[in-house]
Amino acid sequence: MPQFVRRRADDDRFEIATTSGVVEVDLRRHPRARNFTLRVAGPARPPVLTMPARGSIRDAERFLERHSGWLTRQLARLPQARPIVEDGEIPIRGVTHRIRHAGRRRGTAVLRVTGDVPELVVAGDPAHLRRRVVDFLKREARRDLEAAVARYAGLLEVRPTALRLRDQTSRWGSCSANGQLSFSWRLVMAPPFVLDYLAAHEVAHLRELNHSKRFWRLVEAVCPGHARARAWLSVHGVTLHAIGVDG
Repeated sequence: MPQFVRRRADDDRFEIATTSGVVEVDLRRHPRARNFTLRVAGPARPPVLTMPARGSIRDAERFLERHSGWLTRQLARLPQARPIVEDGEIPIRGVTHRIRHAGRRRGTAVLRVTGDVPELVVAGDPAHLRRRVVDFLKREARRDLEAAVARYAGLLEVRPTALRLRDQTSRWGSCSANGQLSFSWRLVMAPPFVLDYLAAHEVAHLRELNHSKRFWRLVEAVCPGHARARAWLSVHGVTLHAIGVDG
């Protein structure tokens, strides 16, 4: 049976000893949770155990004991971490690019095609390579998303109040009640039709803040290829969260 070790002096994280090694599990109390739930967030973050407000730490331990086998299997299915390093590869708009360091001259990052594999050429201090790559991806994501959101907002005659980029694992996009749209900047690594669908999806929420049949009819009307994009995310989305994670 796995052994749980409470980390530090608080109750917000467990370490569970599995056959594959020690796994950290975050514990979160949720006032509206009715049951314990365990979710694997992805390669970049530890699994999350959600606990009802009246649950106890001992109940949480027992729940993890019962589900340790499931947790081990789910973690084994996650893609391997892909750190952002010189000569590594990264997808940009669905196309594989090799990361090249261009010395310490001033600059950020630019795309270049000189051979069979397109390159993302990064200048500056090598210690800042990862940050420069991520900054580049965020700029490109914002540019693509702003264009797509503007197009769909025009079609649906709505106006978002703001567009924000995040790095969230639970969802690729969201729309708040006040009209603020949020997207994962990692969408710029997916094929363009995927980012395009997410823009259509969240803009449609400005008309229908739900997932009713009327909402999906709106999405279908402006983005008839959405099923293809949803299928791509279901199969490949988790691989995008593995990029930039130190193995």
